[in-house]
Amino acid sequence: MTKHAIEQFDIVIAGGGMAGATMALALAPLNLRIAVIEAHPYQQQHTQPSFDDRCLALAWSSKEIYRAMGIWQYLEQRGGDGFEAIKQIHISDRGHLGVTRLDHQQEGVSALGYVVESRVIGEVLIEQLRQKNNIQLFCPAKIKQLQTTVDEVNISLTVSEDKNSLRKNLSARLLIIADGLNSTTRESLGIKTNQQAYAQTAIIANIETQKHHQNIAYERFTDTGPLAVLPLSRNRCSLVWTANDDQLEALMSLSDDDFKHELQQRFGYRLGEITKLGRRSAYPLMLMTIENKTLNHQHRVALIGNAAHGVHPVAGQGFNLGLRDIAALAELIAQQVQQHKNSDPGNKDLLKNYWHWRQADIRQVTQITNGLIKLFSNQSTALAVLRNSGLLMADIIPSVKHSIAQEAMGRGILQGHLSKMAVGQALYK
Repeated sequence: MTKHAIEQFDIVIAGGGMAGATMALALAPLNLRIAVIEAHPYQQQHTQPSFDDRCLALAWSSKEIYRAMGIWQYLEQRGGDGFEAIKQIHISDRGHLGVTRLDHQQEGVSALGYVVESRVIGEVLIEQLRQKNNIQLFCPAKIKQLQTTVDEVNISLTVSEDKNSLRKNLSARLLIIADGLNSTTRESLGIKTNQQAYAQTAIIANIETQKHHQNIAYERFTDTGPLAVLPLSRNRCSLVWTANDDQLEALMSLSDDDFKHELQQRFGYRLGEITKLGRRSAYPLMLMTIENKTLNHQHRVALIGNAAHGVHPVAGQGFNLGLRDIAALAELIAQQVQQHKNSDPGNKDLLKNYWHWRQADIRQVTQITNGLIKLFSNQSTALAVLRNSGLLMADIIPSVKHSIAQEAMGRGILQGHLSKMAVGQALYK
């Protein structure tokens, strides 16, 4: 790679989506020079709200991370438009009586979590990125060459500006890969993954129901997989319907009325009739883990978000898991910068500590989501009885219910050591 006209940065983030943008803002107060490379142009800010706006489920600890970063206040300034609190979680098994109910009051918090429109949080993140003098956006841009050495990372990219394509060369002491499950950056470095297809697809849509959701999130297990109905603003709910791949074509080809009928049969009438159905989208589901041996040979590289792991959407843990990556990595880099005059955010020990820290959480979430799918997809009568008994017992034994709620909120013992930001503590004084 040519050394001509190289722009020097402390950290380069490959991927400027939710994870990459959040990572950059978490590090911004350190006054490091940060570059964010994003392949797709950012949308215009403050776009007109749509019934079909996609959303994210944020656990309580994820809200705390954004609050510690100073981001949550900008969401709150929207006056509730674009995000809705989850005050109760209702867990059931279709065809059986067992139910577990989790309540925010019993956990002593204002909400167990939140459902936030991707559009809204995207607008807030982009607006904040553009206000940071030490963050430079290369967008839209694509990495053409990438080389990591013991001392630095060298990147050659093309940036699209006013219908012209410009070549840029960057160097940094740390590369953070945040470009998603099918990361081309990760692949180009030879970092291998272990992938397992679930033979299931998540059908995503927004719906409107006869009765107001009352800030209750429903997680209903069915014979084809979990079905989630989450509270949204403007009297909508977000639907995540897990279907077997051999059912997908038939479901997606149904008319809106027929699809609503099928959904009604699976979800029931807790919210009355389903009165409106938005645009449907389908996303194949896959379990993905990093082959650590190939990552161990890398220099100055960290993985976050979906580039680091892919889990089943049951219990809505995917994006929350990525936010905990971000909070942990930011904490370690902050310690390095604050404790050492000539700090190196990409040093081997720091990155080794980061990946070791995150393994317990990633492993537990992977095992739990995998286990839930296997347990509730099995139609054995004996297992059905056990599931039903388990849901009933969890609902009546306070300690069990509390443990389940804490895990759902992202602050349970299975997450392992929690970062400062995950419990609402600011990293920077």
